[in-house]
Parts: sequence; structure tokens; C-alpha cells
Amino acid sequence: MKKFKKVVALCLACTMVLSLAACGKKNSSSNTTTKEEGTTETTTEGTTTEGSKDQVTIKLSWWGGDERHTATIDAVNKFMELNQDIKVEMDYGAWTGWEDKMSTAFFSKTAADVNQINWNWITSFSSDGSAFLDLNEVKDTLDLSKFSQAALDQCVVADSLQAVPVSMTGRIFYFNKSTFDKAGIAVPTSLEELKTAGQTFKDTLGDDYYPLALGEYDRMILMVYYLESVYGKNWVENGTLNYTNEEIQTGIDFIQSLEDAHVTPSIQTILGDGAESLDKNPKWMEGTYAGIFEWDSSATKFRDALNEGQEFVVGDYFKDMGEYQGGFSKVSLAFAISKDTKYPEQCARLINFLLNEDEGVAIMGSQRGIPLSASALAYCQNNNLLDATVAEANSKIIAWTGFALDPTFEDAKLKGTDGTYYDAFQGLSYGEYDSAKASQVLADGINEVLGK
Repeated sequence: MKKFKKVVALCLACTMVLSLAACGKKNSSSNTTTKEEGTTETTTEGTTTEGSKDQVTIKLSWWGGDERHTATIDAVNKFMELNQDIKVEMDYGAWTGWEDKMSTAFFSKTAADVNQINWNWITSFSSDGSAFLDLNEVKDTLDLSKFSQAALDQCVVADSLQAVPVSMTGRIFYFNKSTFDKAGIAVPTSLEELKTAGQTFKDTLGDDYYPLALGEYDRMILMVYYLESVYGKNWVENGTLNYTNEEIQTGIDFIQSLEDAHVTPSIQTILGDGAESLDKNPKWMEGTYAGIFEWDSSATKFRDALNEGQEFVVGDYFKDMGEYQGGFSKVSLAFAISKDTKYPEQCARLINFLLNEDEGVAIMGSQRGIPLSASALAYCQNNNLLDATVAEANSKIIAWTGFALDPTFEDAKLKGTDGTYYDAFQGLSYGEYDSAKASQVLADGINEVLGK
């Protein structure tokens, strides 16, 4: 199973890299040079004389899509226009391969001065506080009062505030209402309705139509949502897996029941579609796959991928999953300052501009999700800068979810394409594992990462 999985992942990664190399955008005000496939380093020239003794140079790194790249480049250009004593070099690219690239940079101490990071990178790369600066040291420049203490606390590791959270995110259902209309039924608002929709799709539209499409990592997150709804406890508590093998097997059986009920296609079917990601799958674009369980911050790419005439709607959490409100929210993205930077105050000025100041917020909008900064959120709301779909999804997530996510949940050994989650759910879907074996694979892999 793992060997097949690695071949598929390698092929898809190569396809994405070639696509990015052919289609990457360039900004007319920048000098860009390709460092490696899928990664671009940009040096943008300000009006301050190059080499001025009063000017310092810092580097900013991030990953994302073209829209995020354009907005960030424009915001940085504006920052340099207003802060001519600081020159900002930019290093950015797509997600594919980015975590490996940054892992090398953090361990070799060659990372940029300011880095966009995933929340779990704090524990992965700086569990002892060695990689990222304690932002309390620059709080006179970076206004931390704009962020809730609860959000900031999620970025405290080793008694150090190692990053400032940009946004919160969680998973929720989205549906292609047009396909449900075609099947003659409403978008599901309960688990019972979702399961019924599977048979209706098959009988009315044909074997190729499914009300939901779930990849391996999607299945893992949905399973945890289900188990939290049933048992009312965090997935991991105090560094320990909080579920027995028998309880995990209940969740595995739930996921398999969705495949058995024609709610979601098999993993083999999805991989056989040959798409590098679900939003680029023709079956999603044309409405054959009519639902997803995705991050709020990913809503726009799935919506915009649909063929003309398709109606994309935000779903609801299912109250009949269990007696508890399952599901978690987490810090989506954060900015961190490298501990070895020579210019912490200038780095803090850049982050503050991007996250808190009107001029930066006006350009950035919601490119990194619904802003956590109170001033940024107010500015975006007052100036209609928030995408309505993302805002609706985010508000539902924040209102519903209450369970905590342990940062090890996103460890590469678990969620990577050759990791435990893929192994367990591919093995289950292909029939190589029964639910007991898949549960054991999950438990063993998670406990290994937890050091148990």
C-alpha cells in the first residue's frame, strides 16, 4: 500500500511543479529569479538608495496561490514605500515541497527573517524556543493587544510567544447545490440526510455521482469530528491519545459506512481520476462529486473551480452525529520572526503593517483567512473586503467548534502522503485492512509520534 501511495504522490507532485513553473505570475515592479522549481525569490526595489547606511534588508517567506502572492507583494511594496529605511526581499512558492524546504532552512538557521508558518511548526521546529523569537520582546512595535489572549496562547511554546496568529480555521461541509437540485433533493443538514443522498444520487443520477468526496486526510479529520461528537473528548489530551482502539474502530467503521452507502467514492476511484487535487478534479468541477469537507480558508478555490452555472453553498454541522458538538478549530497561519535575525524591530514593523495597519490590511484582505486582529477585522468588515463564503463558513466554525487540536495531529509522519493517515485509510478503502487493523495502524502511528 505504501509503495503504491508513494508512486502516486511522486507523480502528482511532479505534475504540480511543472504546472507552477509554466504558469507562475510575475509582478511588473519586481526583479524575480527562480531559485528552484515552484519557488520564487523577489527583490523589490524601493526609492531609498541601494546600500544606504540607514537602510536594512530583511527577508519575508510564505507559500500560497497566485492571489496570495500578488496581494502580499503589493502589501510589501506599500510597506517599503512608507518605510524607506527597510528593504524587504521575498521568497514564496506553492505548498508542494514547501514544508521540506523550510524544515531544512530552520535546522540550518538559513530561514528568512519573517516567516509565514503553520501552527504546528512551532512544536515541530522550535519546541525548545530555539528557532523563533519571543514576540513579547517586540511588543512595543508589534501591537499584540489586537489579538485575543486565547489565540495568542496557542502560539506559546517553551514559555515563549513564538508567533502571532493570523487567522483561525476549521473544517466544514460545502455542497454543490446544483447537483442536489438535479437529484431532486435538498442539501443535507443531517447525517441521516447525507446517507440517504448517497442512494438517491446512485438511483437518480448514476453510479459516478456522489454527494461527498473524501480523500485520506479528509477522512481522518471527519472521523475525529464524529468521535468527538459521540464521546465528547479531545482526540489527544496532555500528549496522550485519548481514545482506545475500540473507540477508534467505531470511527473507522463510520468512515467505511459512508463509502458503503455510496456517500463518497473509494480512494481507488479518487486516485484513478488522475487529478493532483480535488479542486482540480473534473468530477468536482462538473458536479459529479457534489460535496467536500474542507477548511474555511479553502472555500474560494473549490468554489471558483466549479464550471459556470454551479451553485456552491456552505453546509452545516450535523447535530445527529452525537450528543456533543464535535469538531475543532485551530490557528490557520501565523507569522514568526527567526530568532537569529539581526533586525527584530524592523521585522515586527513589517508584521504589524501586514496584520494591523489599515494600509496593509486594505491590500491583504482575507488572503490568509478571516483576520484575527480586531483592527484588521473591523477594517475588512467596514470596507466589504471579506469574501462572503469564507466569512459564512468561518462564523459557523467558530460558533460550533469547541474541542482542542494537539499540534502533533498535523505532524508530517501522520498526514504526509506516506504517513499513518494515508496508510490506514487507503488500506481500509482498498480492503487490505479491516477496521480493527486500520484502527491499530492509526493508534500505533500516533503513539509513535507522541513518543509513547
